[in-house]
Amino acid sequence: MTTRTAHPKVHQVFVDRWSPRAFDESAIPDEDLEAIFGAAGLAPSAFNYQPWKFLYARRGDANWDRFLSLLIPFNQSWAKDAGALVFIVSDTKHRKDANASGDDHADFYSHSFDAGAAWAQMALQASLLGYHAHGMTGLEFDKARAELGLPDDIRLEAAVAIGRRDAPERLPEGLRGGEVPSPRKPVAEIALAGNYR
Repeated sequence: MTTRTAHPKVHQVFVDRWSPRAFDESAIPDEDLEAIFGAAGLAPSAFNYQPWKFLYARRGDANWDRFLSLLIPFNQSWAKDAGALVFIVSDTKHRKDANASGDDHADFYSHSFDAGAAWAQMALQASLLGYHAHGMTGLEFDKARAELGLPDDIRLEAAVAIGRRDAPERLPEGLRGGEVPSPRKPVAEIALAGNYR
């Protein structure tokens, strides 16, 4: 297994978080799923607007097959074994009434940025509870927008499979070798003093 390293002051939860595809089909208890969403909801957002929503299905519930069908076939092949599927959406408009819709409100510049912060906290809380979260944009976007009933000003950001990790052998043969934490770029490549270069 690939070993990640980081600055000694980086908390181990960040180092240990990764996105496996092999899940064991186990259910996620209500209290754990609520904690995962609760941590995501504590993410920072511009003006404290909290533009995200998490649409989810639990393995075996009335929405499971429909949600699974919104992923591209490659992602369906492994996400079918997760305990929950989540679609993260964000509101592209800043509204006084968060339940309102329409184009008469100002564009909300940071909606995707803020939803990304929520996704990161979701993934970290899942890890702290012994699960793994695998984010993906391999979706049937047009089909998903229609199936999820999304208005034009709500952006579908990504989907997330959450579950307990299982052995790589449960995956199709071509995916087994990649079932390790991926390496990360060194800080010197991603943090630049001064201008972009």
